Amino acid sequence: MPDPSSWLNEATATAEGGHVRTDDGVLSTALASPLAPHCTGLTPEQLLAAAFASCLHHAAVEAASDITDEAHTVQVRAEARLGRDDDGRYRADVHASISSAGLSRQQLTELVAYADRLWPFSSGDSSRHRLTVTTAEPRSR
Repeated sequence: MPDPSSWLNEATATAEGGHVRTDDGVLSTALASPLAPHCTGLTPEQLLAAAFASCLHHAAVEAASDITDEAHTVQVRAEARLGRDDDGRYRADVHASISSAGLSRQQLTELVAYADRLWPFSSGDSSRHRLTVTTAEPRSR
């Protein structure tokens, strides 16, 4: 575990009564629940996909800046699914793909590997989640 003084940022969010809000108020939204289909709002899967995409995007942009001057073209798409094990515990299955305009397949492969090493949710950790990070099909400008 890193020295607490080395942390870059921190955030706090509270979920209560079908609503989630960050302490700074930047995110404040109703929550939908698979256990209460009548509720409207963001689902846990949507929030998980958004969180993983955002976090991996920051790592991918940092990685891209060492590979190309086109770091601003990095795009991360995350798909998240939640399910239950036979013992009733929730498990997450997240697939993230990274694309960037103007990179060769080799450069994109290097970018994906580097970003996967940088961010805190390595795709090699399968303890309670399955996470896959891959290259996306090349995007044209």
